[in-house]
Amino acid sequence: MDINEDINEKKRSVSFVEQFIEEDLAEGKNGGRLQTRFPPEPNGYLHIGHAKAICMDFGAAEKYNGVCNLRFDDTNPTKENNEYVENILHDISWLGFKWNKIFYASDYFQKLWDFAIWMIRNGHAYVDEQTSEQIAEQKGTPTTPGIASPYRDRPVEESLRLFEFMNTAEAVEGSMVLRAKMDMANPNMHFRDPVIYRIIHTPHHRTGTQWHCYPMYDFAHGQSDYFEGVTHSICTLEFVPHRPLYDKLVDLLKEYDGSAAKGLNDFRPRQIEFNRLNLTYTVMSKRKLHQLIEEGLVTGWDDPRMPTLCGMRRRGYSPESIRNFIKSIGYTKFDALNDIELLEAAVREDLNKKATRVSAVLNPVKLVITNYPEGQSEEMIAENNPEQENSGTHQITFSRTLWIERDDFMEDAPKKFFRMTPGKEVRLKNAYIVMCTGCTKDADGNITEIQAEYDPESKSGMAGANRKVKGTLHWVSTDHCVQAEIREYDRLFYVENPAADGRDFHELLNPDSLRIKNNCYVEQYAAGCKPGEYLQFIRLGYFMCDVDSDDNRLVFNKTVGLRDTWAKKNKQ
Repeated sequence: MDINEDINEKKRSVSFVEQFIEEDLAEGKNGGRLQTRFPPEPNGYLHIGHAKAICMDFGAAEKYNGVCNLRFDDTNPTKENNEYVENILHDISWLGFKWNKIFYASDYFQKLWDFAIWMIRNGHAYVDEQTSEQIAEQKGTPTTPGIASPYRDRPVEESLRLFEFMNTAEAVEGSMVLRAKMDMANPNMHFRDPVIYRIIHTPHHRTGTQWHCYPMYDFAHGQSDYFEGVTHSICTLEFVPHRPLYDKLVDLLKEYDGSAAKGLNDFRPRQIEFNRLNLTYTVMSKRKLHQLIEEGLVTGWDDPRMPTLCGMRRRGYSPESIRNFIKSIGYTKFDALNDIELLEAAVREDLNKKATRVSAVLNPVKLVITNYPEGQSEEMIAENNPEQENSGTHQITFSRTLWIERDDFMEDAPKKFFRMTPGKEVRLKNAYIVMCTGCTKDADGNITEIQAEYDPESKSGMAGANRKVKGTLHWVSTDHCVQAEIREYDRLFYVENPAADGRDFHELLNPDSLRIKNNCYVEQYAAGCKPGEYLQFIRLGYFMCDVDSDDNRLVFNKTVGLRDTWAKKNKQ
């Protein structure tokens, strides 16, 4: 590969966000320093959309020897609490990232308040006593200018007095706000005297009742970036129209702290926007996710059907599979709807390399090996993972009476049915070759038992095991297995893009998103596995032990099948 090919290859592997970072570093901006931040609001649990931002914020810092801080945007105490803070910390760590420092927007409440005071004194802000409806009506439209508030030119001292009053317990929520004095005719609606402070009396999860007046996101976000020394403020596309306001408020802050007058104009956080992660058959709106939980439509934030990271972790997704998926879809400046099958393919690919193979039967029917000695059993060797060197083995007990899958037997089978049918041989995985000799039915014609005979010289590893048999079945010994509850999950919504569907989202819920099977059996080795251990039920899919398991009940969640069946099923 010549040097030009090498450069082109590097460009293909670098996102446009990283290209901007490389350009800034090459030009020596910010003293050659890179500092990013991940700024979640602690008003819910993180979902896979946040994971895309996490991978960029932390990943870029790792790649270019910078630092990434974690900052909680805790400016709205009505929606935030410490439970969300703790779970955000856990999820970021689980994904495999480490923050440099932890900050909170509430760390800067006094600084922001002092800056707001300066803005009032210098004619950049005023207290408005109109209702939110009146303010919205006066904003105008993108093609027609807004109307100035009757309070826009109120005396500075009056605004200062009212602003101080807004931060008291006596102030009435919604009775007044602080607005930045910008440009009511600006085609960018965010410049039309945006609200920067409002009254909230809900105690804050960190500051208690110290504050009754809180900054708005647009006011706190850019200033927090500036206070911390963030060089690249990476966010999603909906913040493109906010960027001019972000820059304007930073300019005012530089004027306030004197850096502009001192000629220190080289540093300013650079806002870069990329597309959000949207998945088919999924909603990412925190409001709707809250609603699903509050209405009992799911069991909680960690319900395995939810797009939350804790839900995916509980279901059995690996952090590596999520990171690989995000890397595969990339970062662009255009919103797109990503097929959830791509995520599931990434999960399969990763779990294939790390999941321990075990036996489980989910739709059991009894198989009796009639010529195997009664009361006898023997230990068979099962490989843990054929895709992984030195993965080791474990033992699975074989006996006269086994459970096999009901679908693996057919009394009157077509020619290309290579599973169990009378007069044909199949291999029992890790054990013997057997030939079906018949079956027993109940009065209604349902098969209750299958009979077969085994070849004692065909045990895996023996010379007699080398003859060709087309079918291989998994099994568990009826006397050496554990009954389990299996939870199988499907899409939470049955329409591809529920967020864009005009109907009430309740109408779009998939009524079959959860199916529970109770009469299932797993081998004893699998019964000893814990949540967090990746398993492949041979021939069935990937599974993980659920946190609901206890000494009296064993529960497994189906992570994903061995192959995609959703698309095939919905094309029929």
